[in-house]
Amino acid sequence: MTIGAFVFDFDYTLADSEKGIVSCFRLVLDAHGVTAVTDDAIRRTIGLTLEQAFGVLAGERDPARLAALRKEYVAYADELMVAGTKLYPAVRELFERIRRRGAKIGILSTKYAYRILATLNAEGLVEFVDCLIGGADVAHAKPDPEGLFAMSERLGVPVEEILYVGDSTVDAETALRAGAPFVGVAQGTTTAEELAAYPHVAVFPSIVELKERIR
Repeated sequence: MTIGAFVFDFDYTLADSEKGIVSCFRLVLDAHGVTAVTDDAIRRTIGLTLEQAFGVLAGERDPARLAALRKEYVAYADELMVAGTKLYPAVRELFERIRRRGAKIGILSTKYAYRILATLNAEGLVEFVDCLIGGADVAHAKPDPEGLFAMSERLGVPVEEILYVGDSTVDAETALRAGAPFVGVAQGTTTAEELAAYPHVAVFPSIVELKERIR
């Protein structure tokens, strides 16, 4: 299989942002009296858009109310998210190995691109990333394949030569709908069995195992 680019989801794939995400959701939900939601329930929404997540957690359906909740979340996240996000230790060497292989690197996430950039800059890894597409950069969020098609165009790599790496069934569905090969990493809230139910090249416990396969 020819791989011209490795494209990664962000949360639970390249970074542990659980602390920041849970804190921001908790602040918004508590302010609106939604106190029965567990931290685990919040974790299970990581990878969804903010509107989708608030729909699940708060049972909200009104678009205007969902937009208002998103705005509140973003305000908290601007203060807390970077400090509450850490790239996994294997990411630097993973990126270095991909570079030595001659492949390109992209990130496709529902997270805002500017927030991902802040973390990459803090870790000194921004120069490795050839293309970054965040949730605000597409009209249709994952699992719609729009983001992977845009990534293919910007990187100049056919979508069937993009290996998409993610931790959730949303990522697996995105790859399936785009016609891109998929590698799952079961280091988030989705199990290896759930990821393996979708077409895949491999499912690893973490990106450490993926890193070890790249020579």
